[in-house]
Amino acid sequence: MTACAIEGETAGAAATADPAPGQVEEPGGRDEPEERGGLIEPGERGESGAPHVPDGPGESVGPGRAAAAGTGTFTITADGSYAARLTLAGQAPDAAWFPERWTLDGHEPYAVPLPLNQPEEPDSEVLPLADGRVLIRRRVADRHAFSLLYPTGPGTGELPLGTIECADDTPLTLLPPSPDGASAYALSVGERSTAVWLVAGGAFGPRRVAEVPGRCSGGVWLNRAGRMLALDREPVGGGPVKAVAVDLDRGGEVSPLLQITPDSNDRLLLADTDSGLLLIRSDAPGQDRLGWGVLGSCLPVRFPECLHPADVAVTPFAVQPGQMLMPENCAVALRIDGAAGSWVGVWRPAGRRLHQLAAPEGWLAGAGVLTQDGFLKLPYAGRDVPCGVALLQAPEGGGRGAGPAWTAATESGMQPSAAATPLPVCKPVPLGQAPLVGRTAPG
Repeated sequence: MTACAIEGETAGAAATADPAPGQVEEPGGRDEPEERGGLIEPGERGESGAPHVPDGPGESVGPGRAAAAGTGTFTITADGSYAARLTLAGQAPDAAWFPERWTLDGHEPYAVPLPLNQPEEPDSEVLPLADGRVLIRRRVADRHAFSLLYPTGPGTGELPLGTIECADDTPLTLLPPSPDGASAYALSVGERSTAVWLVAGGAFGPRRVAEVPGRCSGGVWLNRAGRMLALDREPVGGGPVKAVAVDLDRGGEVSPLLQITPDSNDRLLLADTDSGLLLIRSDAPGQDRLGWGVLGSCLPVRFPECLHPADVAVTPFAVQPGQMLMPENCAVALRIDGAAGSWVGVWRPAGRRLHQLAAPEGWLAGAGVLTQDGFLKLPYAGRDVPCGVALLQAPEGGGRGAGPAWTAATESGMQPSAAATPLPVCKPVPLGQAPLVGRTAPG
């Protein structure tokens, strides 16, 4: 493995203010390219020994997912055509949970309720497929049961897929939607290893497809075929969390993916299969910071100062697709959480500015899709609009934005990000480990 020294820049901390509707706030700090870097090519070498693990499932919301107050997790398919959530209807104490599917790629968005004869438990999970069916995971006694739900005229059809036994209350959670649109996977975390299960799209019901040493969380797809899966893994007995790549077509072969320093916790949050842009969270700079890197490149992992505003939490949830070989030009949508609530950020690596925008009222915070032409589409719901999508043109470049021009979606909702023909897998080039070398940027 080759080594590569990496230098960093420092800049003043970016100040933030509560964004008012119609305003864009941009921190004035300069970009702070990286402290250290370490992307390791998936498949470069297999692993069968030392356990690794990420945080437990559900520690953070994965790509395409958002937790909304009063509802279950809102999950969008990889191509942006459908979404699903558990939602609550009725007044307490008679309120009941039921699945709801949103159609996002028609002339205007609409929601279809999928209730059955009895209400769902609030800890059930739903995940949409590209054909419009919705996978649901339920806890039934000592098993996890999986079914596909679909509208059938006035009622709801259900196709049982099978069950997975959950010995010793082993947690199991659905992974983000697969890019192939037809498969669904789940993660089951044990004391010493984590199992990856194919729970929809197989021929004979749920099937274990990988066993990863250690305790894993997260889940980011690295290619369009849904073959390479990145997980955040912590070793058995404790130790730093490192992102690893799991090849589901080779019996779950595990290879290192990200190591910025030997002792840092390095998690992968998002990956764009077109440009190779990666969004990473690591404490290598001394505290948890949001950074970015590029698959298949010798560029280091960088931690821009503008992505570390004071007194707020910043979480990426969507990347602009279709920017082949141009990761620096990709718009990235971020959820910003502060004392004033949640709002929206848009950032591009080349722009080195974080545009902060007021979110539409009723936004399902942390959910949304960026289209290839740079439109940000945010789902929202409220008493007057039970299913809506707000549109915004993502700000260009590094100049100050013109404020959010939110409009209701009136044309086709989500542009599919999948190409008609398969694209080659973009693999990271190994980057070495190097001590921090700080230098102050000129003012």
